[in-house]
Amino acid sequence: MLDIRGLHKVYEGSGRRVEAVRDLTFTVSAGELVCLVGPSGCGKTTLLKCMGGLLTPTAGEVLLSGKPVSGPPPGMAFVFQEYGRSLFPWMRVGQNVELPLKQKNLTKARRKELVADALESVGLADAAGAYPWQLSGGMQQRVAIARALAYEPQVLLMDEPFAAVDAQTRADLEDLVRGLWRERGITILFVTHDIDEAVYLGERVIVLSASPTVVQEQLKVDLPDERDQLHTRVAPRFAELRTHVYEQIQAAKRGIPQDAVTKSNTPPLH
Repeated sequence: MLDIRGLHKVYEGSGRRVEAVRDLTFTVSAGELVCLVGPSGCGKTTLLKCMGGLLTPTAGEVLLSGKPVSGPPPGMAFVFQEYGRSLFPWMRVGQNVELPLKQKNLTKARRKELVADALESVGLADAAGAYPWQLSGGMQQRVAIARALAYEPQVLLMDEPFAAVDAQTRADLEDLVRGLWRERGITILFVTHDIDEAVYLGERVIVLSASPTVVQEQLKVDLPDERDQLHTRVAPRFAELRTHVYEQIQAAKRGIPQDAVTKSNTPPLH
């Protein structure tokens, strides 16, 4: 579904040259939920914006279903970290969710149907008439997710979408995303700085190196498909996986290659 080949991004301006992403190559299969983690400032958001057609790579390419991404593709939706900036405060919740649908050749009745279905899917069926500022932070982020769902994307890119909410809300939203992924079969690439979140959510975790960024490691998460906050996070296998990812990120910060990392209690890689 997604094919990232030799992606390279350099920022230039005011006499400065910053190499944010050096050489990233990986794929995401259709219907897969992949989490991206790495040291702070390693270029995760830059990568995601290049994949979403919001930034032009300096070199390399991104392919969606075999076609090069040169601008925001119609089969992709983006959920940003700062929900307060991505929702229009003067528009009601239903209007915010409907807005991107106006770019599609849909009847008003069909748009209304998609909005209602998306809001119900995120537990906000009765909130269509409210304004975003009348909702809690977690509810606002649910609106942002509903807007992406209503667009009926093939691929959903999520950029640290739960970073600004409290721990309890975060846990609820994590379960919401896994539930929607299983129900709708959307391909999801989820960027997070939270190692536990990456292991809990993902079918695979891609660990990025420190900037300039390359892929440090790709790890298959072999936890059961059925996951819950109470039991999954205390399972011995969860602890092994999150410890391994943590070791890789610490190694990435120090510039140590994957093969040189000590792997005591390390899960097998796939």
